[in-house]
Amino acid sequence: MPEGERLQKALAAAGLGSRRRCEAMIESGRVSVNGRTAALGDRVDVSRDRVCVDGVPVELEVTKRYYLLNKPAGYITTVKDTRGRATVMDLIHEEGRLFPVGRLDRDTRGLLLITNDGYLSHMLMHPSHGVEKTYVVRARGRLSARGLSRLRGGIPLEEGTTAEAKVKVLGQDAEGCLLEMTIHEGRKRQVRRMCAAVGLEVVDLVRTRFGPLDLKGVEEGSYRPLGEGEVRKLRDLGGGGP
Repeated sequence: MPEGERLQKALAAAGLGSRRRCEAMIESGRVSVNGRTAALGDRVDVSRDRVCVDGVPVELEVTKRYYLLNKPAGYITTVKDTRGRATVMDLIHEEGRLFPVGRLDRDTRGLLLITNDGYLSHMLMHPSHGVEKTYVVRARGRLSARGLSRLRGGIPLEEGTTAEAKVKVLGQDAEGCLLEMTIHEGRKRQVRRMCAAVGLEVVDLVRTRFGPLDLKGVEEGSYRPLGEGEVRKLRDLGGGGP
């Protein structure tokens, strides 16, 4: 009897789609095993073989886990910090390897995904998929009509002009303004830099949505596992999981 598990079955078990879909991925040349383009009928040892889809490594042996964290301010978005600062992983009390999807600045609060699914993480953060992220911004300064138009239309930054954004003014007075901003890029400190370009100083920043997910029912500093339906929606955003 041939050793190992059928490749398409292993990919499907890892959450990369139905078995038929995984077969189509293999037939189209998107899958490699130990650096060689895979063929339908190949078998793999899920504990030893290196399997990639579109060049991105896929963990076949690990049960995939997904959590939604409501990040407080003061935590670094990384697994470990060489300077000994608190990281978001200090808030996650689960066994096994996990990591955050993307980044939130130390002083930024709100929705952050935690998982061990490297492929989905890569796809969600890839610019081609344009996953929407919504923030509530409290800032010092008054936002003019021209400034609002600039935020919506694109702000020139060192690495290029930002894409169009959805921006709502939730409130404004002599001390500052409250905005809701939805972007689909992931540039470093993007919202803060966009606001600074129109004369606003961000004093509080909260990510309230990531794609189909929101913070409803999750207190700051707490987290919860995602349901199967939520994971399915995230895979759809990432291109249907490959």
